[in-house]
Amino acid sequence: MAPNLSAGTSNASAPAWRQFSFFDSVTVKDIHDANSWPEIFKVTLEISTVASSSAGVLVADIHGSIHLLNKDFESISSWVAHTGGRVTHMVERKGILVTLGEESSVQSPLIKIWDLGKKDKRTTAPLLLRSAKVQASNRPHPVSTVALSANLSHLAIGLGDGTVLIYRHLDQSLASSGSLTTLPKPRKIHESPTEPITGLGFREPITHTSAHELDATPKHSREPTDHTNPNLYLFIVTTNHVLVHQASGRGTNTSSATVVDEIGAALGCAVMNETNMIVARDEAIYMCDIEGRGNAFAYEGNKSAIHIHSSYLVIVSPPFVASASAASATVRNFVRATGDDTSEISKVTVFDPLNKFVAYSGTFTQGVREIISAPWGDLYILTNNGELAHLVEKSTSAKLDMLYKRSLYGLALNLAKTQNLDEAHVADIHRQYGDHLYASKNDYDGAMAQYMKTLGFVQPSYVIRKFLDAQRIHNLVTYLQELHTRGLANSDHTTLLLNTYTKLKDVSRLDSFIKTESKSTREESLAPDELPFDLDTAIRVCRQAGYFDHAGYLAKKYDRHEDYLRIQIEDAGKYSEALSYLRQLGVDAAEGNLARYGRALLSNLPEETTELLIDLCTTMSTTVPAVEVIDNTGEETPVSAVSKSTAGGASYLSYLSLNRNTITGQTSETATIAAPSVKTVRVGDTDGSTIKRSGSLNSDDFSRIRNVSPPPTALSTMAIAPLSARPPRQQPMKRLSPRLYFAHFVDHMEQFVVFLETVALRRWGQSVNAEQMSDSKLPNADSDSDEEDRRDQVAVWNTLLELYLTLPGISTSFMSSTPQDETALREKALRVIRSQDLPYDTMHALILCSSRGYTRGLVLLWEKMGMYEDVLRFWMERDKDGTTPEASAEVLKHLALYGPSHPHLYTLVLRFLTSSPELLSRHIDDVKQVVQHIDQEGIMPPLGIIQILGRNSVASVGLVKEWLVARIKKERAEIQADQEWVGSYRMETAAKLKQVEELSDPEHPKVFHVTRCSTCGGQLDLPSIHFMCNHSYHQRCLPDNDTECPNCAREHGVIREIRRNNEQLADQHDVFVSEVQEGGFNALANAFSRGLFNQSRLDSVAA
Repeated sequence: MAPNLSAGTSNASAPAWRQFSFFDSVTVKDIHDANSWPEIFKVTLEISTVASSSAGVLVADIHGSIHLLNKDFESISSWVAHTGGRVTHMVERKGILVTLGEESSVQSPLIKIWDLGKKDKRTTAPLLLRSAKVQASNRPHPVSTVALSANLSHLAIGLGDGTVLIYRHLDQSLASSGSLTTLPKPRKIHESPTEPITGLGFREPITHTSAHELDATPKHSREPTDHTNPNLYLFIVTTNHVLVHQASGRGTNTSSATVVDEIGAALGCAVMNETNMIVARDEAIYMCDIEGRGNAFAYEGNKSAIHIHSSYLVIVSPPFVASASAASATVRNFVRATGDDTSEISKVTVFDPLNKFVAYSGTFTQGVREIISAPWGDLYILTNNGELAHLVEKSTSAKLDMLYKRSLYGLALNLAKTQNLDEAHVADIHRQYGDHLYASKNDYDGAMAQYMKTLGFVQPSYVIRKFLDAQRIHNLVTYLQELHTRGLANSDHTTLLLNTYTKLKDVSRLDSFIKTESKSTREESLAPDELPFDLDTAIRVCRQAGYFDHAGYLAKKYDRHEDYLRIQIEDAGKYSEALSYLRQLGVDAAEGNLARYGRALLSNLPEETTELLIDLCTTMSTTVPAVEVIDNTGEETPVSAVSKSTAGGASYLSYLSLNRNTITGQTSETATIAAPSVKTVRVGDTDGSTIKRSGSLNSDDFSRIRNVSPPPTALSTMAIAPLSARPPRQQPMKRLSPRLYFAHFVDHMEQFVVFLETVALRRWGQSVNAEQMSDSKLPNADSDSDEEDRRDQVAVWNTLLELYLTLPGISTSFMSSTPQDETALREKALRVIRSQDLPYDTMHALILCSSRGYTRGLVLLWEKMGMYEDVLRFWMERDKDGTTPEASAEVLKHLALYGPSHPHLYTLVLRFLTSSPELLSRHIDDVKQVVQHIDQEGIMPPLGIIQILGRNSVASVGLVKEWLVARIKKERAEIQADQEWVGSYRMETAAKLKQVEELSDPEHPKVFHVTRCSTCGGQLDLPSIHFMCNHSYHQRCLPDNDTECPNCAREHGVIREIRRNNEQLADQHDVFVSEVQEGGFNALANAFSRGLFNQSRLDSVAA
């Protein structure tokens, strides 16, 4: 790039600016005549000035007329603006046109203001808003230049005598309904009698700065660093100076124009862009800001005019004679093409000050009359002979192709930026630049720098294939790293990068890569916590390459619990670290991973693993007590754990014979336990002290649980950041089901006993030892978990009972370091069976005791289940087998215990004792006592006893002779008594029947011989009342003249109530049937006595 020039380097030789043909010159023809130029320009010498407006191109002539042209340069409107004179200057803003001109009737210049949007109804010309003289003094001076602010608030007019007039609040004046000559009073802000005014321009208030303006300002420029300014400034250019005047803001009335540069410009060689006044001199082009000179571009040569078109600067030179030896290549080409080195030509140059190159350079033989920057964005050049040349700008793609051919990729990037191309096009330029450096320059580092800028737009495989060679692998690593940093890498890119690290054995860069944090804090396009690489791929590649510490670091840092445990257990064999990590997990993850790796951990760290399982199954809060795990090196590792319950499936010791193979070395593909969630939220891990214990926690430890920091990793070059201390989430108060881990203890029965006993005591306050029983059992979270917890209790005690009956002995037990033999274990089993509080399954226990031949347990279980007959039959079978001599004694012993509440057992024992002569000979007295008891309690009728004794030839009549004699005598006495009762009932019945007959006979009157009152006992006197029942009363002794004998009424009422009840019972057939089933003949006899089967009753039922 060519350097900029300061004031001190204006005489230096001009640099050779890069020159391109970004514009094509096309002659504009008349729309009605393709062989001629537009009609309006045929008389070019009569054109006084040309201006661009929002309505179209304005052309004024020396006759005072103005023509409004469309895109075809056809006049769509014209009017006489200055009668008998000419228009010298025009400027338009927001549809308001300001013209300055001369009229023959007025000596001073006239200013007229037109509204292009409104028409005068008389003349159809634009509406004339104002018309006034421009007169700064008594002597009139011509107008040299004019400037109008964008919001019409200020109008500045420069005169040939060096005077500058400014009209403030012009917009307000135009909005008011004043007279035609009403204008704000102009203020003279500058006078320089020896320096005519050659240029004016307003610098509008700046509220923001475009990117082009910032880029156009070099670092060494003296432009202000504050690119916002709310004030309006007026630049004033004379032949020798550039001045600036503050037109608005504080201090406007008292401020005067101040010099910002000691250079000036000729008329037409000063133009205003958005922020700077551009001054063209023969040696260079200068840009002046409100604080002084800014950039300067060394462009030598005479200049007659300068114009602004879009972001370009159009420079016009005065006519000169072409020469084949001219410094300008454009001039030399003109002479070479035409052979004319005597004619005068004018040169037009289109310069891009932002990118510092010449976009067009052309010559015109007839001289340049005007440069037209049309409102529709095109650039036109009007020559003196009326020819109109249209400079058609090439498309951006065509410009870029021209730059590509010349390998000017840096300039292409700058051009793309100024043309506001999208990121995809800019990335394509970087790609081509990189291809050029890669293929043509062999600059692999530079090429990679360009490819890095294509990320997100060019397929990574396009770049990766170019750098797969071993010599360029470092460039490939750089690209892949940036690909991951921006979150654009996939799993294949991660695999390639990690394989590159491992093959280069670049551990430091591998460490740096895997410790890369999420870019979510740097780029809003990425989601929060999004990793810059594929985590699964990174862990897999590190495992395959043997970098287990790195793989473990990633898995631990990003809560990939399953992967971390697989690495530590299956790959690294660091069981103590795996166990420590399990204590840091949420209970969901710990549960699933222990189901997967619990057997392997028990095989290597049986005591520590058992303690962890106990804590997970017994802790009621969201954390578990911290312990110190002793690893294989003998070092103590503090850990912490959390617990959250979930229900497990039922599992008994009987099922442990299945899948007895240990899972040490088992891969995740062959594991049968369902994997937990990939990511489990950790409960807050905070620093704290550890609780060291040799066995298991006692009940006091639950009130002193504290979390500790996780153990350090084995990486020597990395440090795992401590987990953020955040409060634990409020979880339901649950605990893990111990049934889930029964199968892990298949080869660790002693630890299994410890696990079950400890869980039972801590979780439910249950123990086989009464002195260890505790009332402080842990509560459940809700009623829904009660049933599940009950099943856990039953499973634990069922399994413990089986272990007590199965194991030949154990070396240690819960809360005891004393070895226990088989007898001690059987005693524990007996205490379990005897307990009324331990919730074991009695049927399961019965099967266990039966299969193990544990007699004491069987008897106890039968007793608990109310199966007393089974107890007796058990001893009877033992006596029959002859293996237990005292079996018959046990039968009688248990009969004495169970018989009083279960009388039917006496019948069973009687059959047993009379089943064999040998047995009867030993228990003759016992048989007699049993028979006597059966008879006394009425358990069986005598005939039944005789049938039992007579079923075989074992018992003789002499055995029960005494009982039979006594029983016969008793029966005879009962028969005699019954006969006497029958006789008395018959006599009473006959007397009653006779009395009824007498009372019902109407021919025999009743004679009353009673002389005393049955109520008061006094002598009867009249009036008296006699009843047929032989009771007599005073009339006064009968209440309310009752017609029923008071003495007999109660007896008769009872009888009537009995009959009424019997009638009601007669209709209740189900009650009668149940009585017959229970009482048999006695029920039928009672029914007859109640008249249930009387003929009248049967008749009513039949009816």
